[in-house]
Amino acid sequence: MSVNKLVIAAMVVVLTASSIFYSQQVQAWGFWAHKRINRIAVFTLPTEMIGFFKEHIEFVTEKSVAPDMRRHAVEGEAPKHYIDIDHYCSFPHACVPKDFDEAASKYSVDTLTAYGTAPWNLKIAYKDLVYAFKSLNTNRILRECAEFGHYLADIHVPLHTTKNYNGQLTGQKGIHAFWESRIPELLGENYDYFIGKAVYIDDVEEKIWEIVYESSAAVDSVLNFEKKLSQEFESDQIKAFEERAQTVVETYSEAYSVAYNNMLDDMSHRRLRTSIINLGSFWFTAWVDAGQPELSKLTKYIETEEDLKAEEELKRQYREEKIKGREHPH
Repeated sequence: MSVNKLVIAAMVVVLTASSIFYSQQVQAWGFWAHKRINRIAVFTLPTEMIGFFKEHIEFVTEKSVAPDMRRHAVEGEAPKHYIDIDHYCSFPHACVPKDFDEAASKYSVDTLTAYGTAPWNLKIAYKDLVYAFKSLNTNRILRECAEFGHYLADIHVPLHTTKNYNGQLTGQKGIHAFWESRIPELLGENYDYFIGKAVYIDDVEEKIWEIVYESSAAVDSVLNFEKKLSQEFESDQIKAFEERAQTVVETYSEAYSVAYNNMLDDMSHRRLRTSIINLGSFWFTAWVDAGQPELSKLTKYIETEEDLKAEEELKRQYREEKIKGREHPH
């Protein structure tokens, strides 16, 4: 075998391995974005809450990605992260009942599960959040807040609201991670995170569906602009190779990513900011609905040996096992 062929063969091995590695890093908003959303949301909270949350900010930040890791261990977790709402009818999707029982009666539970249950799951998660604050259990409050942040952030992503979730129906496979991971990870350090203070949400269910509809309204732009841009770039300028965690990976080039972001008028940035202020507002609303308990009197959370073992097992399953459920980048 010639030297050139040996080099090419080596590159194939490296890139195959790297593609596996990289695919595990681009779940949902991407780990970087999920952690950033939860972390910055802490600073939107009122005085009565912010001390407790700042004390546990690392926990709320790091545990924001637990739901994505759990998708590799728990059957039925995956549908909680999205809703392919255009499966039912075209925008503005008035055909989909907001009440789960009504929706299940109209379409069946199996159908709702197949195409995602994100908004209904969030309604349940919100009730769990209120109960957590009422319980005055530090561990429960922190876990519910961190994981609610993940699910809420997911519905701010346009591609979490469409059956064409990864551009697989339009020859744009890979666009999911491109929009929600590559762009914020590339540009996110320069985003503006001064977004004001959390506000009380009068109708939690209505707000959840409002976010879903806002995301769904942006799907056409996300897909059509990338399709148009791909015709303006030479094929060898769209992708590039970068080193991540000592591994070479193929990803969208910086020039292509910036051009796409500009075409979308910084949409990823805007949806990230909206995720943050909405998360802070949901946390605040749940605390108010729980009777505004005095968080300053709660004990500091300390991870037990049992917690650490469970965390390690979750990470192992995430590294080694496939998603339990429909496999896609949600």
